[in-house]
This record gives sequence, structure tokens and C-alpha cells, in this order.
Amino acid sequence: MTAQVTLKSGEKVKINDHVYCSPPWSVRDGTPYSVARIMEFLPPEGAGKGKGKGKEIYTRVRLAWYYRPSDVSDRPVADSRLLLAAIYSEICDINQLRSRCHVLHRDKITDLAGWKKRPDRFYFNRLFDPYIKKEFDVIQATDVRNLPDNIRQVLTSRYEYVVAEKDVVPDLTDTLRLCATCSEWCANPDTVGCDRCKNFFHMSCVQPPLLAKPSRGYGWTCAPCSKRHEEEVDKHDVRHPTPVTKPKSNAPAQRGRGRPRKDRSLAEKEENVEIKYFKMWPFRYFGQYTVAEDTLDPDDLIFPRSATRVGPKYQATVPTTLDVPSPSDPEQRGGDYTVEVLSAINTLTDEEITELEAWKVVLNRKQEKLHNVDWLTEALRRFSQAHLLNRGWSTVDMSVIPTRPEKWKKGETRHTDREWTADEVAAFEDGIFLYGAELRAVHDEIGTRSMAEVVRFYGHWKNSRLKEENEQIRAAKLKAKDEGKDDVPSATAAVADQFSDDEGSVMPGLSRHNNSCGACRTRESENWWRAPKGLVTDILCDTCGTNWRKYADLNVRPVREDALPASKKGSDKREGTPLNGPSTKRVKTSASVNATPPPNAPMAPQLRCLACQKNGPVGKVLRCNQCQFRVHAASCGVHVDKSAVESWMCDICQNQETLESSVHTDCLLCPRRKSKKKSQFPNADSFLRASKPTEGQGWAHVLCAVFTPEISFSDVSQLRLVEGISTIPKQRWTSKCTLCGETSGAVIRCSDCVRDYHTSCAWRNGHRFGFEIQPVRHPRRDGIITTFKGETGNMVPIVCCQEHENSRRELYDVCETDETGETALQAYCRIYKQAPVTQAHALLRKARRLDQTLNIRADGISSVDVSADPALQCDKCSTQYSPAFYPSGRYSDRWRCHKCHFEHRSNGVGAAGHSPADSLSPVDDAMDG
Repeated sequence: MTAQVTLKSGEKVKINDHVYCSPPWSVRDGTPYSVARIMEFLPPEGAGKGKGKGKEIYTRVRLAWYYRPSDVSDRPVADSRLLLAAIYSEICDINQLRSRCHVLHRDKITDLAGWKKRPDRFYFNRLFDPYIKKEFDVIQATDVRNLPDNIRQVLTSRYEYVVAEKDVVPDLTDTLRLCATCSEWCANPDTVGCDRCKNFFHMSCVQPPLLAKPSRGYGWTCAPCSKRHEEEVDKHDVRHPTPVTKPKSNAPAQRGRGRPRKDRSLAEKEENVEIKYFKMWPFRYFGQYTVAEDTLDPDDLIFPRSATRVGPKYQATVPTTLDVPSPSDPEQRGGDYTVEVLSAINTLTDEEITELEAWKVVLNRKQEKLHNVDWLTEALRRFSQAHLLNRGWSTVDMSVIPTRPEKWKKGETRHTDREWTADEVAAFEDGIFLYGAELRAVHDEIGTRSMAEVVRFYGHWKNSRLKEENEQIRAAKLKAKDEGKDDVPSATAAVADQFSDDEGSVMPGLSRHNNSCGACRTRESENWWRAPKGLVTDILCDTCGTNWRKYADLNVRPVREDALPASKKGSDKREGTPLNGPSTKRVKTSASVNATPPPNAPMAPQLRCLACQKNGPVGKVLRCNQCQFRVHAASCGVHVDKSAVESWMCDICQNQETLESSVHTDCLLCPRRKSKKKSQFPNADSFLRASKPTEGQGWAHVLCAVFTPEISFSDVSQLRLVEGISTIPKQRWTSKCTLCGETSGAVIRCSDCVRDYHTSCAWRNGHRFGFEIQPVRHPRRDGIITTFKGETGNMVPIVCCQEHENSRRELYDVCETDETGETALQAYCRIYKQAPVTQAHALLRKARRLDQTLNIRADGISSVDVSADPALQCDKCSTQYSPAFYPSGRYSDRWRCHKCHFEHRSNGVGAAGHSPADSLSPVDDAMDG
């Protein structure tokens, strides 16, 4: 009797049934269910089999996995029911089985469209091998005809399917090929076919024997056909047959007889079709690298194979040594003359080593030199020379001669690089800021150092940065140790959630007024499911949640990116145009290549940034030519050429000349204070002077826009066109600020307590602003992961009150940069603050946010952007031009334009007691029916 197991859902499954398999939600990182076939049920590990039939205890199961096309390739696949088989199995906990599904080969399905419309139905026609990373075609074993009878009989009796390369499938499904010379079966690797008589020959049966097959694109003819062709050419009787083409007809294409009738009995037969298995596998590899006779062996490996890496293409062919006369009196290698002694410390005694260490400390008073690798290497070499020459340690001097001779060089070389000047360091840091770790471009930017010196200095520079970070971490740990350890939260809740049924992914108790599906935007659902990261909301409705878990499908249509003309890709981009941020690496120009700072140039001028209160060179820190506002360029989204640094103006001063935005520069996110002495512009001595225009030609502080979670930018590289102000919840606008007492303006909450205040009020009162890298336990579940200064995780904006100065948070300052010169503010905005400009234009994005705010689409009907599929057509008025298309009421493959959709809805709203269907006109009935 076949073993059966009852799942948590109440379904009974047996061996060779297909099931959904998935660990709990907290473990699988929000990924969809996996599809697998049950190969066998297993008892607990280390336990024997139970006594008697039906008394076995099964806690594990061996599964044969299927892959989804998105798991093995980045190419988009529209069919969510298509799978890739695999000859790969794994043992899993039996509690991970969710429910039953059905998987069949494509050739065994009569009505594929009807099969895919039924739930939990999948199909496959290819196989993916995870070891050699290749895909193969899968055909039925009964379709293989080009085999001897004994081999074909064994193959079809054991296996249901055969796996082969795409090029080999036509040869396998052809009729039986026999050699025209010896009448034996022609195996594909040793067979050649005549292009004229269509006969096949063994390569060893033709005269002369063929050593290799013709190259791709070339043909071969046997000797009789070749001789016959030569005679025809000599007689000039060769007439090439005229290709017969089917005459064109103006008659319309043949129409079908309507939709096929659904046959339930046929579908049930297909679901319960018997599949042959041999050693728990329904298929085996029979392709290009298979020896047909090996399939008779039941222990032959069934896995796909690749070409062997043996031969002159992969192994070196070493030629024989030629009789070359050897040079007279060759120099003996390995002797004292050719070997350069770098160290002889291993020959010293313990007393001599102790004395050497004492003299080494005396050689240099600078403590950092005692830990310098170059200096220590040269010191040990000179100590070794003094020991070999029987000289005292006092004869070694490291302060007079900074160079040393090398064995095979004419001149002397420095054992340490000369000190870098302040100008060279500034040029190096500018190069790192512009080009990142491309040291060749940084070397060209400096101009006075060799490439080797730049590489060595880059290593020391990175180590110094790491030293500073480690000192800060060490100081924070010591401070936390002195204050005492905090209570560690219990892990009972996490463990309970991990082993809960359907993984705690169902979110009960949610109202429909404050929630919407992250995929279809509906607000009504019987059950709400946790959504994968990256969507608008963190929940999915019942339909979308089921589609995502079972079919990895969220009904997200691909969006075509609008191509921008070359003339509009400059810095003066207008609203409504998709903006692509410039590359982080600037293209090298002739000015940067020839920029060689003089060796004795004066110290570069420094400016103090109003955001971080730190000095920086001109160019990194900009000063407005009008109001003298000073800020790091990277923290304000400014990209200025070196020639325009002195004439740079902030956005507010620039707007006074261009008048592109409002002349009233008050931040829309801050409270509107009523003051008699109200200044027209923000104070230039504060970072709050940094403001950016909004999509409605208003203004918003950079600080307020960045630290408000609902806000995004059309162009994060320049932090321009602030979007999403209307999406801020109403309670955030009406909450009272704990610092100024005003009830207007959007407030944010302290990261360590429940106090609410305006972002600008927190900045004026000296609250702590920064970005924290929070560790990620499950990368796919916890959203977008980034790396900043070697720390990987989710970057989160943090605002803390002054009372939380002793907080254990390790924050990166707004202007703090990593090794590429990118600030923390830039990195956060680039990853988390970019508006979806490629999905819709600015006006359409604004309209969708307004609809969401006013709850216009409360019925959950989602629209499709017209730019996503220009072939959409309204099934009522036949127009192809509409701001958005909506799915029809009864057919998922029909669409309605914006006008017809809302006219249909307004007509469907009748008197009480009448359904919308009662109000449809006959035309509408015909459209929907």
C-alpha cells in the first residue's frame, strides 16, 4: 500500500504527487512557494523504520525540485504557470509542505489554455541542470524512434521522458537511420548524411573514411551522388527545380468553430495520468554525449553531461627541446653573488634579537614609523647586512640615507615614499570623489606622483579611515560597557512565529480604510497577506497574496521606458520628463588630465559647511555667490564644474533670476508662523537655506524632504522636484509639535521615543540627524540592501532628541562620505528616494497620488499605464488613446478607456435595491457578455 500523509490543509498526498513547499515566512524572505514532486517519505533522522504497516512515523520528505524561469534567468517570462524540471533532489521537513498541485509535460496537455485557467496547474517542456547551468529540451520517450529496438524498448519501459539538447531532438525523433553501406544503426556522433540522396553512412564506412563531420553550414555528398552531379554538369543538363510556392489568396483566414467545449472528464484523466518512474526519476539524459548502449545498464548515470575538457584545445602541447647552443660561462644562479639577502634574523640568537629590538626603537622617534611595513623591511635588511659583515648595531642609521641600492637596478630607489603635501592630498581626495577607486584617473588628477606611489598611498589612506571608524566603534563599546548591558529581548515570540501555520504571513484585524493592496491597490479583502519588499504597501489582498505565493505573479505589467532625445538630457530638465541621474564617475576631460598642481603651491582655501560644521576645500564645499550660503555640494545635490565654482548660486538665489518656481520660499512641510517681521528668504547662516522646488512650484527644505518617509525626488542626483507631499497622512499634519507648539506642518517622530516635532524645529534645537545601517537577517524580506563604508544592511534615516545623546546608535553624518566620495545623504536618496519616473509621467503620478488620497478608486480597480502597452484598445469605443486603461468587468483580456470606465460606473449606480448589471444598456450587455 502506498504511504499517504495528511497535510495541515487537510489534503492527503502520496509519493509522486506534486506539492507546494515553503519554510515559514520569516525564513523564506518573502519568496514564493517552491513546486516539487514527492519522491519518498522518510522517518526522523537516526530513527529506524516503524514496525507494521501504517505505523511508520514520517517527519521528512525527499523532494524533486522544479525551477521557475525567473530563478535561473533574468529574462522576463509572461507565463507564470511555466516551470523548468530538474534532476535535483533535497530532503526537507514534512511540515514545509503546503498543499497539492499538478504538473504535467506540455505534450500531455490537450487544452493548454484551459489547463492554465484552472488553479494550481503547471506545465514544463524543458529541464535546467543546476550544476552545468544549461537548459535542455524534454520530450516523451515514446517519440524517440531513431534507436535500435532493444535500446528503445528499455528506454520506453523505464522512463516517461528523455532529456536532450535542442539540436539533438530532431535526430532522436527521426525514423530509424541505417548505414547505406553496412546496414547497421547509425549513431548520431559517428554519422554523416548525404545532402542529395538523404542516405546516412558511418564515417568509417565511406571511402576514404571521414575524420570529422563537415563544419556548420557545409554539406556532404556521397561518392555516387558526387559522380552523378559531375556528369550532369558536364552534359549541361542540370536544371535547378523551380521552387513551388502556394498561390496567394485574398480569401479571409479560416475561422474556428468557436470556443472548444470544456471536458471535465478529460481534464481529470490528464491530472491522474500514469507516469513511469525508474529509481524515482521519470526522465534521463540521452543527448549528444550519451553512448546509446550505456542506457541498458540500470546503474548508468541519468544526469546531463557536457563535453570533456581533454585535448589540445585545453592541454598544452610542449614542443621538444631544440639543439640551441648554451651561452659560454653562464652565471651560476642561487649563489651568494646572485642572491640578495633581505633578512638574516633567523640566524640570530635570542639575546641578539632582544638587543636588535631595543636598537630598532632608538632608530626613529616617530611611533608610526615603527609600524610601517616599508620602514621595517628596510631596517631589517640593514640590520642583517650589519650582522653578516660583523658590524655592531650602532652602525645602522635610517635617518641619513632614504635610498638603498638594488641588485639588478642601476640607480638607487627610495625605501619609503616621500611625504605627501597638503595639495597632493587634496588632489588625491578630489580624484577619489570624482572617479572612485579608479586609481589610473586619480593618478592623472594628481600629476606629481607615480602610479605605484598612488596605489600605496591609497592603501594607507583607506587604513587611516578604517582606524578612525574602529576607534569610534571601540569608544562606543567602552561607553556602553560602562553604562551596563541592556536587557536582551526574549526570542520566544520569534520562535513561535517561525513555526506558526502559514508562517504568520496572514495579517488579521486590518480595516479596509487605512490599508490598500501593494499590487492592485484594492481596499477590500477578506484576508490580508504580508507582501514582499519593494511594493507601495507591505500587504497584499487575498487574490494577489495567493497569486504571489503560488505563481510568483503580482499582475505587474512591464513598463516601457521612454527614450529621451539627446538634446533634453542636460541639467535643465522639466517636470513630466523621466530624469536619469548622471553617472557617479565623471568623464575625463583634457583639463583634468593636464591638471598638475605645482609642488610648492600655497595651502588650498577651506570653507566651513553649515550642515556638518566641518571644513572642506573649495569645490567640495560651495559658497553661494549671492547670499554666501556654504554647504557640501554632495549634500545638496549640486554638480558644478571647476570653472563655475566661484559663480555658483543656491537654488533660492537662482530662482530670483529665473522665476521658475514661487517667489515665496517657505517650506511646505514646515508650520506657517504668523510673525510681523517675516523674512522673505531663509537665513543663509543655516543649513535650512538648502531648499528644492516641488512638483507644484513650491519649496521644501532638503532636510525635511529627505527625513520625511513619504517624500521622493524626480531626480535624486540633483534632489529636484519634490514629490509625494499629498501622501503624508492627515494625522501627521494635525499633530502638535513638542518643540514649537504649532499644529500645522508635517511632523516626524523621534527614533527613540514618542515625541513628534517638525524636522526644521529639530534641526534648530540641535537634535541628532544621521543615517543608520541596520543589519538584515533576511535580505529578500527586509527590502533594499546597501553597503556604506563596509557596513551592509538597510539604511534608515534617524532623528534623535537631545536627551538621547547616550544612545547606542552608530549614525553616519549627513555629509559623511565613503571611499568613493559619496555622502550618506546621497547614498540614501539614490537607493530609497527615487520616484518611479520610468513608470509614468509626473502629471500621471500626481493624479494617482491624488486618487489615492481622495479614495476615488475605493473599489480596488487598478489601471494600467498606457505607456506600458500601446496596443491596448477600448472594447466599447475602440479608442487607443487614454490616460489609463481599466480591465473589463467580466473578461480579463478586455480593457476600457478612462471615459468609458467611469461612464459605466456612473450608469451602474442606480436606485437602492438595483444592481449595476440592471442599469447596463444592451450595448454594454453585449460588450460584457
